[in-house]
Amino acid sequence: MEDKMRFEFVDTGEVRLHVATLGDPAAPPMICLHGFPEYFAAWAGVMERLADRFYLVAPDQRGFTLPDKPAGGEAYRVRKLVADVAALADHYSPQKPFVLAGHDWGASVAYAYAFAYPERLSHLVIANGPHPVTFQRAILTDPAQGGASQYFHKLRAPGAATRMAEDDFARTMRMLRGFSDTPWLSDAEAAAYRAAWGRAGAMEAMLHWYSSSPIVVPEVGAHVPAEVPLLSVPDEKVTVRVPHLLIWGEADEALRPSCLDELERYAPDLTIMRVKDAGHWILHEKPGEVAEAIRTWVG
Repeated sequence: MEDKMRFEFVDTGEVRLHVATLGDPAAPPMICLHGFPEYFAAWAGVMERLADRFYLVAPDQRGFTLPDKPAGGEAYRVRKLVADVAALADHYSPQKPFVLAGHDWGASVAYAYAFAYPERLSHLVIANGPHPVTFQRAILTDPAQGGASQYFHKLRAPGAATRMAEDDFARTMRMLRGFSDTPWLSDAEAAAYRAAWGRAGAMEAMLHWYSSSPIVVPEVGAHVPAEVPLLSVPDEKVTVRVPHLLIWGEADEALRPSCLDELERYAPDLTIMRVKDAGHWILHEKPGEVAEAIRTWVG
């Protein structure tokens, strides 16, 4: 399907992002943000099914595979990632609101953009990605989620990039497979991921997303620290003020159901679609169902 896509680099003012597009540029725009350890192709199956309705825009986010990989964790703070999306929005949809969709870490960026620029969005779509505050609360109050998030420590540890790259990215591939069943991960698909991870500086840059995040993950049995930045943010700063669709694969091993607790507190116009037999990689597992949910809900 990638042979139908168009590819270009977009200068955001700080980095150049590699972007895949599909569909008619005159159609309503939809920007799709991938997570870790993926790249634009995470959305490919959904894009193919929506290309008759939307102009799909899927960037490789900064640090992943082809885009620029600035040095240092400061370059991967959420405000920088949101600025990248703002630049893409100005490039692809300068005069009209657009649909923003995100998965995994892409969901975190999509939420942050929605908090900052509600007037630029018509709709927010999240697929298996948690609201930052409900995620932080779940980590601290739900032992299942706290345990599921312990991998943060491995990815934030010194030398993590080297370890994740060893033996042809064996640890990275095990982590990907551990988040959910991966029958979709063919040999060719796995080879494409290894090639993306193997780009010069990519793994170190990708891991900056973890080390630069304000998410606090105590070790199992440890006391909760006195200061948890996300839990001190006023509700009005983290409220989604546009129609919000959450598509949730319930077999997700990385994100437990507690991540959804009190989500309606931060999203007054919320629709949740639960998919019982899908996991964390729902975009790959159920691209048809995800696409149909978006098509029906956006209208």
